[in-house]
Parts: sequence; structure tokens; C-alpha cells
Amino acid sequence: MVEPIVIDVITIFPQMLKGFLEESMMKRASNKNIVRFNMVDLRTCTDDVHRTTDDRPYGGGPGMVMKPEPIFKAVESVAGEKARVILMTPQGRRFDQAYARELSQEKHLVFVCGHYEGVDERVCEKLVTDEVSIGDYVLTNGVVAAAVVIDSVVRLLPGVLGAEDGAAEESFSEGLLEFPQYTRPSEFRGMKVPGILSSGNHAEIAKWRSDQALDRTRKRRPDLIEKHKLDAGERPAKVLIRKKKKKE
Repeated sequence: MVEPIVIDVITIFPQMLKGFLEESMMKRASNKNIVRFNMVDLRTCTDDVHRTTDDRPYGGGPGMVMKPEPIFKAVESVAGEKARVILMTPQGRRFDQAYARELSQEKHLVFVCGHYEGVDERVCEKLVTDEVSIGDYVLTNGVVAAAVVIDSVVRLLPGVLGAEDGAAEESFSEGLLEFPQYTRPSEFRGMKVPGILSSGNHAEIAKWRSDQALDRTRKRRPDLIEKHKLDAGERPAKVLIRKKKKKE
């Protein structure tokens, strides 16, 4: 039996993540023993009666900084030598689909969720292996950011999604945005589904989807086009053709 990936989350707000981990794909992945979640309340790793996790910054300035002692104690209580310790911080490496695939290959992930003005720099220097940012904006704390990364990583694990190729066919899997999708009815309030999609010509459908994905990405995310190197007559048709389910 394949051992589940272990994901530990260290935070002073464990209840913020509890509902998310008990619904939808996260719940299914846990029930299938594909992943094992563990919440660590950072306040339980303090030594004072007030369960203090933060203090004023040296040198002055606004806000509070998370103390190193509780974080070191929390991480060392769950992380082995091979654990990947991830600090959610706006100063970190920008998270993307390639990074999600990279993390999905690990067996043990430990997320450290910051708060206030950040964490003591000694945590970054000696404890964490990755500093990760989900974007150039400010959040109240790292729990929300950790949830984004966890969702993106867990859905890539074998057996989590219903279709075997489901994760491979989504936006960013090939560096492009996804092509437009339609379902029944074929006409709604005067808006019709493109005829090519009901033509039965799978090669032409694949070409249309490829063209649409490229065009949509070019218009909405030109930065992705610059990264996406595509040979002159080559199209990612194998990704864009969805496997037809056999009708009973």
C-alpha cells in the first residue's frame, strides 16, 4: 500500500482551515488515505501562561513579529529530515502550477503560517526549506495562502480527481489558459454552442481548442505566452482532446 503524503499546518488559527480540509476533494483525498492532514496550534508550543506567539520588533516599528521559539518547537515536533518546511510569506518564490507539481512529489510537507508583521528571520535562516508567495498582495495571515497551495498540490495526487487525466487538462497544465467550455443546452438565450464541438471531428475539435487556448492566453495573460515555447506547426492536441466516456 502506498503511504499517504503527510501535510502538517502550523498556525495560531487552526479553525480557519478545518472546514476547508473537511469538504470536497480534500475530504475525499483524506478518506482515501491519499493524504493525511495534521493541524498544529502554535499556541500549544509556547511556555508562558499567556501562550505568547509574538513580540515587538527589535529596532522599533509598527506591528508585532512572531517569535522563533514556538515555531521551532512546532516544526521540530512534526518534521523529520526529509520534510519540506514551507513558510507562507509575500517575500517567497511565486507559486505556480510547476511549483505545485514539484511539491506533489514530496512525502511530507509542513506549512508554517505567519501572522502580524511576519516571523523572526532566524526561522527563515535555519528552519524553512521554502518561502512561498501566492501573489503580490497582502493577506491577514498565511492560513488562507496555505489553503491555496494545499488545494493545488493535493488535486495533483493520483486518485484524487475523478478522471485520470483531469489535472492534466486544466488551465496552466501546459502553460496556457484553458479553452472555452460548453454543456447543454446547445442554445441558451440566443447564445449557441460553437458548431465545431458537436461535429464529431475530433481532430478539428482539438485544433479549435488549441487555437482558443492560445488566443485566450494571448489576450488575457500575454506573460504566459512569452514563457510558452511552441514549435511552428505543433499544437498540444493530446492535452486538448478530452476522452469521450463510453455510453452505456
